[in-house]
Amino acid sequence: MKKARIVAAAMAMFALSAGAFAQSGVTPTSILIGQSAAFTGPAAQLGIQMRAGANLWFDQVNGKGGINGRRIELKSRDDQYESALAAENTRKLIEEDGVFLLFAYVGTPTSQASLPIFTAAHVPFVAPFTGAELLRTPFNRYVFNVRASYFDETEQIVDHLVRTGVRRLAVFYQNDAYGQAGLEGVNRALARRNMQTVALGTVERNTTNVADAVKAIAAAQPEATVMISAYTSVAEFVRQMKAAGSGSQFFTVSFVGSTALAAALGKDGHGVMISQVVPFPWSTLSPVVKEYLDLVKQAGNVEANFSSLEGFIAARVLVEGLRRGGKDLTRAKFITAMESMSNYELGGFAVRFSPGNHNGSQFVDLSMIGRDGKFIR
Repeated sequence: MKKARIVAAAMAMFALSAGAFAQSGVTPTSILIGQSAAFTGPAAQLGIQMRAGANLWFDQVNGKGGINGRRIELKSRDDQYESALAAENTRKLIEEDGVFLLFAYVGTPTSQASLPIFTAAHVPFVAPFTGAELLRTPFNRYVFNVRASYFDETEQIVDHLVRTGVRRLAVFYQNDAYGQAGLEGVNRALARRNMQTVALGTVERNTTNVADAVKAIAAAQPEATVMISAYTSVAEFVRQMKAAGSGSQFFTVSFVGSTALAAALGKDGHGVMISQVVPFPWSTLSPVVKEYLDLVKQAGNVEANFSSLEGFIAARVLVEGLRRGGKDLTRAKFITAMESMSNYELGGFAVRFSPGNHNGSQFVDLSMIGRDGKFIR
């Protein structure tokens, strides 16, 4: 009988232990998070840089023992910036890999394809690299946006242009959910000023077939063109517009991947303006940037740029949410913890969530590619 009681007690202890870590993706020693992003193909640099920046902070946290003794493990799957692959990756991350949450997806169409999957599975979706409204409206309790929206970015761009006297404005956009989100943002900003675009041009995702767009927009002689596409097609569009003799100013939003765009444009990049949703990544005046640059230097294999800084900031926010979620971590506790971050100050970048608002920031700044390919504020 005594032996039977010992066995029963042991089994009870095991059951309690198992119950404490019953949440998918959480073990006594690890937290598994999943990511689907482009790591190959025309948009690869966006996924590579976003993940590299996030890993700077994950490595730092893991090196100090993790969160409540648990190391963060990031499982990344390549979607090549294609919706169907992103949806497949999302299912695999949730059903096969058993991740705790999804993090740092890259792109609007890929996030859109994944949205019904993670929502139905009740899996948190944190810090996507997109400012699309479809992840903001209607409210989704599983989505936490760290960055500003494309509406915020395009409002800043249009406001700057109008203040400098520009009245003839065209839009070149990717023919998918991303491009349409940016176009809607521009149209909204113009409508508030009783203005409208003078020309539109499109390009298909993951292509650089911009000739028709160049023909349509150059003929309208815009004073400025807002570009909502990936860096490869944006670079080709700018080159062909300049070759056609256009005197347009060129503006694009943060998703373009600023460093990748500057590299792709080379000498044709001078003067291209880009809206940014994180602080200037080479200024140590911002405490969060100084911390980031110190870790970049320490790592030795990470490039300092806007995209990797965004990944770093996203990881900082995620880790804080996991920390606040406590030792007995569940998805429900994580969501509550994130919603408690009513004024989380990273040092030059503030994040504000609440139970009714999962849009953490409206920070937008403008930068310009200089003559040497370096960025100017």
